[in-house]
Amino acid sequence: MSDLSGKTVAIIVSDFVEEPELLEPRDRLREAGATVKVYSTSGEPVQAVQGDTEPTQKVEVDGTLDDVDVAAIDALVVPGGTVNADRLRIDEKAQDLVRQVQERKLPLAVICHGPWLLVSSGLARGRRLTSYETLADDVRNAGGTWTDEEVVVDGNLITSRSPDDIPAFLKAIEDALAA
Repeated sequence: MSDLSGKTVAIIVSDFVEEPELLEPRDRLREAGATVKVYSTSGEPVQAVQGDTEPTQKVEVDGTLDDVDVAAIDALVVPGGTVNADRLRIDEKAQDLVRQVQERKLPLAVICHGPWLLVSSGLARGRRLTSYETLADDVRNAGGTWTDEEVVVDGNLITSRSPDDIPAFLKAIEDALAA
């Protein structure tokens, strides 16, 4: 991975976040020198899961969604996990954050069920993206173009399908931050 020193990345989550989609980006980006902070809807540690249903560990966070300063970050990451994504998609602060990131054209990296937040925020229209396959109709109904690829980059928007795609997802985030 490139040297990402001086870059700041925010990750937003709720309980029942898919563990590898949170921890692998957090840890790999930190290893590359980026400052990575995790923010939850409650500000409390979040329950991670494996395969959507198996609880794994509680993950410490750095604050609440209210603490995210879009002007002070270089990218925003939204992990999946069905419950996590479903909770984020109806959270007005999460919707506002992704809209602010989009307005600033910052890298917005969303994986698995995370694109539900893009759909609910009105950000899927006219965009080409991927997600977990069960979201394909949601993306299309929101005016987006869904494709079955390990990673799709459409401008500042980076999307991937599942934990299996994390290497390609991370490479796309790295490329966006290094540009």
